[in-house]
Amino acid sequence: MKRAVVLLSGGLDSATALAIAKSEGYAPYALSFRYGQRHAVELRSAARIAESMGVAEHVIADIDLRRFGGSALTDDLEVPKGRETDAMASGIPVTYVPARNTVFLSFALAWAEVLKASDLFIGVNALDYSGYPDCRPEYIDAFERMANLATAAGVEGRQHFHVHAPLIELSKADIIRRGLRLGVDYGLTSSCYDPGEDGRPCGACDSCSLRAKGFAEARLRDPLLARFDISISEKDS
Repeated sequence: MKRAVVLLSGGLDSATALAIAKSEGYAPYALSFRYGQRHAVELRSAARIAESMGVAEHVIADIDLRRFGGSALTDDLEVPKGRETDAMASGIPVTYVPARNTVFLSFALAWAEVLKASDLFIGVNALDYSGYPDCRPEYIDAFERMANLATAAGVEGRQHFHVHAPLIELSKADIIRRGLRLGVDYGLTSSCYDPGEDGRPCGACDSCSLRAKGFAEARLRDPLLARFDISISEKDS
């Protein structure tokens, strides 16, 4: 069976990307990061998702991006809440972690070369949320070119690396529908930038808002809200 390294944050998108990799016949090796993010909830979610989907291996790598700061996720900056969709899409938000996807994909590439795996999966999405520069199709294409120039396996022709971004042009609602068809349990995922210690989503950050919009457009109840017995009216209050 072909091997693939899949970046798994514990969120909705990465869980769907993992399910797609499995559905395409890959043995997935899941890679998550303890990078100094403001909470450990997403890593607990990543572990649950990896177990539920039966990955070949799940590695949590330690890197400390708090040493650099520069983001509401790794520094003492306030997470924006209550923003409208138009505001989210205007400019790069403070929740952007400098070069994070480049760092993560570089680790994934290193592991893939060791595993003799030519395929990397990442759950980036550019359609619903265009604020992050490292979630764009041109970025993914550029990283793939770099991967084949910067590795011994690529230069020697032993592997041709391909970075799969299967969600990049899907709406959040379409991502959810596809994941459900593949059996993803979204009740295990965590999307919130500022959750409670128990994983309860804040319901007001950009990520919570986009997730809510996706489930609403898909005409589905978010199982994470059901897990915490959160009503729609309570979430919106």
